[in-house]
Amino acid sequence: MITVSDLSLNFNGTNLFSDVNLKFTPGNCYGIIGANGAGKSTFLKILCGEIEPSKGEVSIPSTVRISVLKQDHYAYDELSVLDTIISGNNRLYEIIKKKDEIYAKQDFSEEDGILASELESEFAELNGWEAESEASKLIQGLGLPESILYSNMGLLSGNEKVKVLLARSLFGDPDIILLDEPTNHLDIAAISWLEDFLADYEGTVIVVSHDRHFLNNICTHIVDIDYTKIKMYVGNYEFWYESSQLMQKMIKQQNKKNEEKAKELKNFIERFSANKSKSKQATARKKLLEKLTIEEMPASSRRYPFIGFEMEREPGKDILKVDGICKSVDGQNVLNDISFTLNKGDKVAFISDNEIAITTLFKILVGEMTADKGQFKWGVSTSRSYFPKDNTSYFDGCKMTILDWMRQYSKDTTETYLRGFLGRMLFSGEDIYKPVDVLSGGEKVRCMFSRMMLFKSNVLILDQPTNHLDLESITAVNNGLVNFKGNVLFSSQDHEFIQTIANRIIEITDTGFIDRMCTYDEYMQNKLNKKQEVEITNNF
Repeated sequence: MITVSDLSLNFNGTNLFSDVNLKFTPGNCYGIIGANGAGKSTFLKILCGEIEPSKGEVSIPSTVRISVLKQDHYAYDELSVLDTIISGNNRLYEIIKKKDEIYAKQDFSEEDGILASELESEFAELNGWEAESEASKLIQGLGLPESILYSNMGLLSGNEKVKVLLARSLFGDPDIILLDEPTNHLDIAAISWLEDFLADYEGTVIVVSHDRHFLNNICTHIVDIDYTKIKMYVGNYEFWYESSQLMQKMIKQQNKKNEEKAKELKNFIERFSANKSKSKQATARKKLLEKLTIEEMPASSRRYPFIGFEMEREPGKDILKVDGICKSVDGQNVLNDISFTLNKGDKVAFISDNEIAITTLFKILVGEMTADKGQFKWGVSTSRSYFPKDNTSYFDGCKMTILDWMRQYSKDTTETYLRGFLGRMLFSGEDIYKPVDVLSGGEKVRCMFSRMMLFKSNVLILDQPTNHLDLESITAVNNGLVNFKGNVLFSSQDHEFIQTIANRIIEITDTGFIDRMCTYDEYMQNKLNKKQEVEITNNF
């Protein structure tokens, strides 16, 4: 158990949060949410002792082992992958090293023998004999080959290191696991495996994540950092979001009778309590929701940007025809004979194990790259807006203010119009005079979406549009694309984003592509069924 008592943190003269009193108990998973800059990662650092609070304390029993996901990609470059993972259990790793030193001695003494015996006993108690096997299972679950265990960390790619560091944080059955954005740079198969792992985990999990599907699948509680307060609510992110929206609505309608409010809230709670899922967390959450009182419902003051795409003109019947596109990048074939016809109203999610393939296809379609072979043709009535994965060229070295940057893309260049537009995108007051080259990643993304909305195109092409965004902005973008009446071509690692927007899935593979008219969940279930059929056939 972690007990947080009367906790406050003053950071550079700013009160980040104050008077925090919380308990984190075994068997539960807590999702920490809040706007960018609210202090989510800082709160995790306080819990693990990396940062001292200005006031109050965090109490953790001395017998409890905490494991923390750290995103330092260079910290273990001198170690093998296996040693890096096992070092997640610091005591076990120390024992292994001490044993190796003792057994390497040429003049092995009686004292060495006694110490070795004691170390062997503790080694067994810590499941040391199973350490390599457990490391192998973790690595393979995250989609890496077992052979990588014996590679040096310094030789791994960034994405491979991310998976190894995650495996390190999960290793050795810790009592408490603290995870800061664990799904970053993970493919969807690895995220699904992690969800299953945490669903069966019996300790305490505290996680910061912008992945709503991930939070919905694993969380029994939501810990909301909002306006210097940290409050804990029962339920997953979807329950928190819908209930907070409902509470905001109730607060604005104070003239309603209390009885009517109570009835609507009770019906809402009962509806979520009836949801079923395979995970242990979902079962625990259901029991907690059944005991939930109206007074415990969230009322968030969170602000959401306005994302709404309008079309200046309706597209005709012909949208896009792609015929046999091939392309190599740095000597590697990334697109092999890609062909498809985009129908009116299609919202297509492009998925691939190779993200470069999708980015390359999008760049070809918007004219930033040329195909090695094949061709494509846009309908004459189409107009396109492109959201690139890398927006560096739009901002680096640009000293324009946000206001002037937006003015170059707007037909109405008056300050009154642009100020109102930017206000809805959460740029208010003096913010609009900030130079764009000093903006945060999330602010630059909001500028890019503002630019797209001003174009009023009937086809939107978006490459990983939710990167750098907080949950509020992701939700706004998600809703905006769901409501858009035109065509959308996009890529994303966000399961919820794909599932709620796409009516068609195109997977780019090493040898070609797979094209299906279906939802993302249906596509993934079909892939799973086929995989199981192959496994059954092979067993015979």
